Formats: sequence, structure tokens, C-alpha cells
Amino acid sequence: MTPSSRVAAGGASIPVIGYGTWPLKGDECVRGVAAALACGYRHIDTAAMYQNEAEVGEGLRVSGVPRDDVWITTKVWWEDISDGALQRSAERSLRQLGIDQLDLLLIHWPNKAIPLSESIRALNDAKRRGLTRHIGVSNFPSRMLDEAVALSGEPIVMNQCEYHPYLDQSKVLAACRRHGVTFASYCPLGRGSTGGVLQDPVVQDIARRVGRTPAQVVLRWHIQQPGVIPIPKSANPKRIAENFDIFDFELSEDDMRRLSGLARPDSRIVTMSVAPEWD
Repeated sequence: MTPSSRVAAGGASIPVIGYGTWPLKGDECVRGVAAALACGYRHIDTAAMYQNEAEVGEGLRVSGVPRDDVWITTKVWWEDISDGALQRSAERSLRQLGIDQLDLLLIHWPNKAIPLSESIRALNDAKRRGLTRHIGVSNFPSRMLDEAVALSGEPIVMNQCEYHPYLDQSKVLAACRRHGVTFASYCPLGRGSTGGVLQDPVVQDIARRVGRTPAQVVLRWHIQQPGVIPIPKSANPKRIAENFDIFDFELSEDDMRRLSGLARPDSRIVTMSVAPEWD
């Protein structure tokens, strides 16, 4: 596995690690995106709700990296996933980013008040109109992913969900693999507060043994799982570079088992009132 490694799904070829931009704003976001691209990232993740798409686009431009070399994902907020509203959201995102076409457009969260069939139809239309090269979903449990794949005439290439060693996502991962869908991990490091994933004794022990930071160990755990793409966020250029520097070592099968074995109940960090019934 190398810095140029990619994951294939539904005709897409997606860089195996992405740079997350929530909740970066203003110059901090511009600098973060430019720093990420400078150290080798070629996958940038944003969303309409983040209100930073213009800064993401500016970071791309000041980086000097050609647009065609960078995979850009954005997401449509749950309030805007009806037919017509979704396409308009995609058009706004393109204007904000200052680009002609998205690489990937995701439904950010499902909406119980809008039929999934309508949202998927609108997502398909956005692709057929050339607003995006590929489409996908986010925060979809396994049963909802099954339904989305069945409804979609175009390939669903990604399901983006919270995932870290404390959160068991085996059911969603199994559904993704069953359908040939990539799994993008947001909050891939958990949260860095005291008692979090990076302070876990198992993570610390493995990091000491392999001579890497705890964050590098956890991100390596992600990319060694088939079809998993972590999307870490940092505003610190040193941390941005460290998070990308995970391609010249491997975790053993025992390390992988130990990290996966850290999953515990009630470890979900991100949820909201519109959240679906999780697996």
C-alpha cells in the first residue's frame, strides 16, 4: 500500500485516505486544505452544511495541484434531499467550490419525511446531468444501504459513517462489501479528549512497539481493512502530515484484532434527532 493507493467501487477509483474539513472555516480551512495537498493528500471531503466549500476551493487553487488530480466529495444536507432541492444544492456546491464537476456527491443524512426513493432518484439525476461523477450516501445503516442500492440505477460508491476502534460497524461494513460500496470513516480517531481512543492503553502499546504515533496506528488500522477510507481532520500542518504518513509500515493480524476488540457499547460520538435506527 502506497500514498497513491486507491479503492475501487462502482467505476470509481477513490484515494484511500481523505482530508476532512469539518469544522474548519476561513483562512484556517484554506491553509489546512493547501497543507494537506502539499503533503500528498488527493482526496478532500466537505459538505454544504460545513459552510466552507468556498475555502476548500480556494485551498485547492492556492495549492497549485491540478484539479483533475484531486478527488472532491461534498454532501447535501438532510433538509435538501427532495427532488429538485438536491440538484440545486449540488449546483450551489459547485459554485462555492469553483469547479465544474464534483467527484462524489453524498446524501449527508437520511430524512424520514422524504421518501428514500425520491432522494435516490434526485441523486441519480444529479449524476446524469453531469453535476457529479459518482454518487453515494452517508449515515446509512445496513438496511437503508440495502434499500438505496436497490433503488438506484447508478452505482452507490460510498457510505460515509462514523467509525473508530471503539465503535463496532461490522454490520454496515458487511453490507458495503456485499454491494461493492466503499466505507468512508469520519471521526476515524474518535475524539482526542482524555480517555479517548488515542489514549487507550492498547493503542498506546502498539504505537510504542511500532514506533508510530497513536493516530498513525489507528489510521493504519482503517486502511488495512478492505474498502475502508479514513477521513481525519486537523488544522495543524505537522499533524496533517503525520496522519498521511502511514504507508511505510503494517500492523500485524494480532494488532488488528486487538484494535477491533476495543469496540464497546454506547461509543457513538455523532448523532442527531434525524438519525436513523443504527445497526
